[in-house]
Amino acid sequence: MSTTLFRNFRFEAAHKLPYVKKEHKCYFLHGHSFLVRIYVKGKINEETGMVIDYDEIDNAFKPIRLQLNHSYLNVIKGLENPTVEILSRWIWKKLKPRLNALYLVKINETFESGCIYKE
Repeated sequence: MSTTLFRNFRFEAAHKLPYVKKEHKCYFLHGHSFLVRIYVKGKINEETGMVIDYDEIDNAFKPIRLQLNHSYLNVIKGLENPTVEILSRWIWKKLKPRLNALYLVKINETFESGCIYKE
């Protein structure tokens, strides 16, 4: 049996999508208030009663959030075409070495739309 936990994070960033048609609204520079939900999965430790301490998730995501928050995503290596799909995969690849129990990354770029990524 396993349990899945999640932790929410927010960051503000600007981007544009360079490979959509010039008539597309996302071709032009714009910003989002991104909501990132990090999921971890594992067994409950009978001694602590936890799968993982939320502080571990916070500490693992902190340098990633600092890099993304109030940034222009297109200038970050690996995010030259910062679709929400590419951004969620990029976060996964940065976070997985720091957070072994990582199960899933979910990003909302607006209230109505987002992406779920897992490997």
